Order: sequence, then structure tokens, then C-alpha cells
Amino acid sequence: MLYRFKKRVAAVACVCFVTAQTLHAQAPASYVNPFIGASTSTADAGVYHGLGKTFPGATTPYGMVQVSPNTITGGDNGSGYSYEQTSIEGFAFTQMSGIGWYGDLGNFLVMPTTGKLKTKAGTIAQPRGGYRSLYSKQSEKVSAGYYSTLLTDYNIKAEMTAAPHSGILRFTFPQNKLSRIQIDLARRVGGTSTLQYVKVVDNYTIEGWMKCTPDGGGWGNGDGHADYTVYFYAKFSKPLKNFGVWSADIPDGWVRKREEVESAKYQERISNATILKGVREKQGKHLGFYTEFATNTNEQVLMKAGISFVSIGGAKNNLLTEIKDWDFDAALQRAVALWNKALSKINIQGGTADQKKVFYTALYHTMIDPRIISDVDGRYPGGDGAAHQNEGFKKRTIFSGWDVFRSQMPLQTIINPSLVNDLVNSMVTLAGQKNKDYFERWELLNAYTGCMLGNPMTSVLADAYAKGIRNYDINKAYALSVGSVEKFGNGDKGYAPGSIGIAQTLEYAYNEWCVAQLARWLNHPADEHKYAARSMSYKNIYDNDKGWFRPKDDNGNWVAWPDSGRMTQWYGTFETNPYQQGWFVPHDVGGMVQLMGGKQKVLADLDNLFAKTPENMMWNDYYNHANEPVHHVPFLYNRLGQPWLTQKWTREICRRAYKNSVEGLVGNEDVGQMSAWYVLAATGLHPVCPGDTRQEITSPVFDKVTLKLDPRYAKGKAFTIVAKNNSPVNIYIQSAKLNGRKYNKCYLDYNDIAAGGMLELTMGAQPNKNWGIN
Repeated sequence: MLYRFKKRVAAVACVCFVTAQTLHAQAPASYVNPFIGASTSTADAGVYHGLGKTFPGATTPYGMVQVSPNTITGGDNGSGYSYEQTSIEGFAFTQMSGIGWYGDLGNFLVMPTTGKLKTKAGTIAQPRGGYRSLYSKQSEKVSAGYYSTLLTDYNIKAEMTAAPHSGILRFTFPQNKLSRIQIDLARRVGGTSTLQYVKVVDNYTIEGWMKCTPDGGGWGNGDGHADYTVYFYAKFSKPLKNFGVWSADIPDGWVRKREEVESAKYQERISNATILKGVREKQGKHLGFYTEFATNTNEQVLMKAGISFVSIGGAKNNLLTEIKDWDFDAALQRAVALWNKALSKINIQGGTADQKKVFYTALYHTMIDPRIISDVDGRYPGGDGAAHQNEGFKKRTIFSGWDVFRSQMPLQTIINPSLVNDLVNSMVTLAGQKNKDYFERWELLNAYTGCMLGNPMTSVLADAYAKGIRNYDINKAYALSVGSVEKFGNGDKGYAPGSIGIAQTLEYAYNEWCVAQLARWLNHPADEHKYAARSMSYKNIYDNDKGWFRPKDDNGNWVAWPDSGRMTQWYGTFETNPYQQGWFVPHDVGGMVQLMGGKQKVLADLDNLFAKTPENMMWNDYYNHANEPVHHVPFLYNRLGQPWLTQKWTREICRRAYKNSVEGLVGNEDVGQMSAWYVLAATGLHPVCPGDTRQEITSPVFDKVTLKLDPRYAKGKAFTIVAKNNSPVNIYIQSAKLNGRKYNKCYLDYNDIAAGGMLELTMGAQPNKNWGIN
């Protein structure tokens, strides 16, 4: 039964993919399928992390607004949506992409309904116990900037599109004397908004805000310290005549974390909320707003809203600047145009239709975060709680550091270097506003969340600086990098003790190498020496007797070796086993190889890692592409003198781990990282060590890939990779030319790319073991 269901999901996802732009059938946005990865199902993933956790709704490149269906509030469902769920509780204006840890945002939940007003959403198990509705999977249509479905309980068609700071919904109602649009102002993925305010401004307009604090759960169920206020300014196409507010009485002493909000006791309070007809202004702990009206058959009623994280005035200005009228189709065309412009930074030729859809959807998913958080006038919320003005950069948020330093940010250095500048500036100014002397590793809406491990901003900074991306205060940025590795590093012990000591020691060693590189470039010789020495501390936890890395306790003693040895999940590691984590010495591959017993032994071990990986590449104990620590491993063969195996395995991963279906991602999208790996690998390039300008060459999926370069950062206009005789069989590089000259290296320097030009690869069915080994 499950197998048949999974097949049906994959088929429906492909059938339901449609485009909203018929005039530009071959434009890059026409290939985007937002259903790819749009499932949180742990059952289908076979592991508690679930699948891609993307959202299918409407957004724009790096936009503040994402208007998307929400099928679930609680649990580890960060996107608020999972394809296999059969009811929708509403359409929210903010979403996160590809994350777990209970999620956050999902604010300003809009739902069209008919009949009796219900004040709670209901549940997946009992959708008709609230304002939820079942929906027709066959009617569900998605494309870049667009989402629609039919809510079958109400017979209402819901459509939505977005602008960067605003969104518009179009509802097609049946004939009904009691139709309605209702907005749950308390709703928040992974918890609840703790305080709300709403005001009726005029016969067509409402405004207000929702305050979200750690007391209301959210990111990490409150442990992520997310603390933000969403301001809104919303207009309706039909006048507000019969309207009101519902207000649930939440006692002062009640805990309001995820488990409590989901409890029967809490839900009963929401269900019995007081309905205040005609109230024009209200503040409370659990509010909703509704407007009721009669509708004729197929009557369209629209609602549009701007949001801001600064002020109601900012939300109003955002809406009135971006969506001036009620022309839904024109708003959709603008969204599609924004996607076509953004996605055209990479042009591909060749490949199958499915491969093009996978590629451009992957590129699309890399263009959601780090999103803008500043209003159209440049004002943004600072880490000090005050409003600030953009000065030379766009304020960005949602930096999933531990994930994205590996592929997502290196990709952006090539196609979107100004974004990298924005991110560095955003993180530097945030630290100053919060009086911190170190970088946050996983930032969400100005929160120092402490999520995951390592010091990933040191990597982003070193990679940016090495590539000439330097439009920020480098002295402040360098000081924060030093502060980061001093606060979280291997320190005087030369290793990180504790339950995840392998993962921490290896990641910290790489981060300390990044700081050493910065120190060298900035002429701080003492720091360079200090952190270069610390970058070798990974050697301190290698146990020669066991032949692998092993955690130590506070006193320097080895932690007991488990029966399953380095295959033991969470033995000194985080979401991995030591076999997977142990390859993370990107800054000193030669030293790692020597430590592990030499090239032949390491090659045999790598061969074993890949040979035992399951065909579907779902979560496993070997090459686990579903999780980030191994993402550089296929490219190690380039460093070990067998580049044909990098070519083989990257093509295999592209084929087996990425599909044009709901289950098209084998693990969490992780805020662009999973997709960025594909974009780079399918292009034929990927770094092993961000901060080092060496880019590994591998087998491109496509016959021709052109990367558009930013003239403010690059000398060239474009860099093109051509793969002659490319096919699913001809995956091996036989020879290469760089700008017309014979080229026999299995890597490029970033400067070769930035200079513009062409890399020509001739492909064949058998490895050429003489190419690329110099």
C-alpha cells in the first residue's frame, strides 16, 4: 500500500506541475516545479529527519513574503506543508524552506470559508473540527510565483502570487449567503504568536501586528530564541460590512510552547473563543479577524497584504509600492519576470526535460534564502530592537550556516556575489547591534539561535575575501572571526571534548584554518601562526589503534569504543557516524590521507563508502547525501589522483538523489544547500574547501552551461562549460581545453572563472586515467 502511494505521489507531482507563463514556454521559470521536496514525511524518508521540507507556495527571489498553503502547525514540520496530507488550514505569508527543529514563521494565515464561523483550525485527523478544508490534489497547481488549489469542503478555488514584500490571493467562491475570509493572527509554525493587534482602518483595509517570542515556541520550540514582530497592512476587494474579531481567553499562567498549544485543553479555549462582531480594534493573546459577505456563483474576491518586520507603516508602503491595483494576473506576471531574470544567471543546454526541471528547481530553491528583511524604503529591524537603514547593502536573514557554507554560499560567490556581500554585512552589523564579539552560526530574524555547530561564517568570510568580494568592514569581520574561534574552538586542549567531539574538533579545525587564511591576507602574522597550528588539531583525535577518529573526554581519555565502531551513529558526531564525519578535513586533505594510512588505503575506504551506499541514496550509514558532512567527499577523488571516480560518483548522485517528484530530495533541502550541491555538480564544478579558490572539475550533466558573471566583481561577462559527446553513458572526461588551449588539470581556479571564457570537455564512455592527474 505504501509503495503504491509513493508511486502515486511521484506521478501526481509531475502531472500537477504547470506553468503560469504560456508566452515563455522555454523561459527558465517554466521549468520550476515547487513540488520537488515538498514533503516532511518521516515514514517515506525512513528517518526522523523526513524528506525535503520545501514549501510549494508563491514567492519571489530572496523575497520577504512567501504565500503558501499550510497543512500542519505542530511537529518537526518547518515548511508548514507536507504533500501527502489531505487538508489545508490556510495560506500563510511567511515560510521557512527545508528545515526541521519545529520550524517558525507561518504567520498571517488567511483562509476562505463558508457557513458557520469556526475559530480553531482543526487537526489532520479531524479536519472538519475547525476551519480546515480538504482539498483536491488533482486541482493543485504550482509554478514559480504561483499556487492554486480547490478547497473541496467549501468549493472555493484559492490562487496566490507574491511580490518581494507583499502578496495577493484570489478566491473564487460558490453562491453562498455566508461566505468569508478569515485570518488567524495567532498562528505560527511550531507554536503560537504570543500577542496580536488588529485595527479596521476603513471599509476595505485592516492593519496590525503579531508578536512572536520564544515563549510561544517556534524555532527549536523556543530554544532557538526567535523573537520578532510581523506587521501587516491588508486590503480586501469587497467592502468590510459584516466583520469582527475572535479572541480566545488564554490565562496568564499557561505555558505556550508547541506541546501546550497542541493540547486538547488549549485547543478547547481556541474553539470557544469569543466572537466580537463589529469590533474595529483589538489587542489580545489569541486573535483572529473575519469579514463575511454573500457571493454569487464563481464570484472572485481578492485580498492583498504587505508585511514588514519594522512597522505598520512599512507594511503599508510595501504593499502600495508593489501591488497598486487588483490585477492578480499582472502581479503574477511580475513575479514570473523576477524569476526569469534571477534564474537566467545560469543557462543550460542539453539534458532531458526532467533534468532541466530538476536543475532550475534546484536553482530556484537556492534563491529563497538568505532573504531580504528590509522594507522597500531600506529600513530593517536591528538586533538591538531598533529600526535601522540599509547603508550600501540589503539586510538579509535566515543564515543556515552549518548547511550552506559548503555549496550554497560558494555558488552565490559565482552567480550572485552581491548577496554574499549583503550577508557578511548583515552578520557584522548584527553582532555590533547585539554587542557580541563573535558571529552567530545559524541566524534567524536577528536571533543568535546557537543551532548546529562550528563557526560557518568564518568559512563564508574567508571564501568571499579570497574571491575579491570585500565590500564590508573587513577589520570588524576579522575580529568577529577571531572571537568566534576563541569562543567555540579547539583551544588549548587541541580538541573539543564531549558527546559530539569528533564533529566539533574537525569543524573547528577547518574554521581555524579559515581564520589563519584571513590573518595571512590581512597581515596578522602572530594570528596566522596561532590558528594555522590549531587547524592541525584534527590529528589529536585520531586513534591509530582503531584507525579512525575518536572522541576524548575532558581529561584527554578516549571515550569507550562502541561495538559497531566508526559505524555508530552519534558516537562523537552530530547526525552522522564517525565514518561519514571523519572525511571532513577539507583544508588539509594531504595530511588527512597520511594520517589515515596513505593514498591506497584511503582510496579503498572511499570505494567502500560509495559501494555500500543504497541505490536510492536515502538516509544511510555510508555516503549519506541526505546530510551535509559528506557533500565534499565525491570530490576527494580529484585530490587523490583518480578524478574519473569524482566524475562517476557525482553523475551517480545527480541521477539517484535528485528527481522531478515530491520525493525528489533524499533529505532536508536545508535552506538551499541540497539544491546548491546539485547546481554546482551538474554544472561540472564544486569546491572541496571554501576559502581556497580551487574549484574541482567534474562531469557536467548538461551539454553546455553558461554562468553569467557580475561585472562589479568579475572581469569576464560569462564562463561557459561545454561537454562534447555528453550522454548518460559518456560520463568520463577524455580531454579538456581552457579558452582553446589544452588543459590537463582536474580543477580550475576561481579567477579562471571570474575572468570569463570557456572550458571545453570531451566526454567518453570509459575513464581516461591519464587526464587530470597532474
